[in-house]
Amino acid sequence: MKYYKEAQKRVDVSVGESVKIIRELQGLSQNELSALTGIPQSTLSAIEHDKINLGVERAKMLARALKCHPAVLVFPGWDVDHEIAA
Repeated sequence: MKYYKEAQKRVDVSVGESVKIIRELQGLSQNELSALTGIPQSTLSAIEHDKINLGVERAKMLARALKCHPAVLVFPGWDVDHEIAA
């Protein structure tokens, strides 16, 4: 018996937006995240604005610093149920 209601997806976010949201939830500025990862602040800004691709290595560095799984950053809108049905 379910005692909860599944959350409904309300908005789609891009990879860059997911990085920004998680960074802000951690209370970090781009400069602070840059210091933790070694990724230049200008590159972080470009990622957050979807001007450049995140890439696997950057995703791993950011995930470590943001204490999340890289998939959270790389696949923010991935619908598992849709993938299984396909």
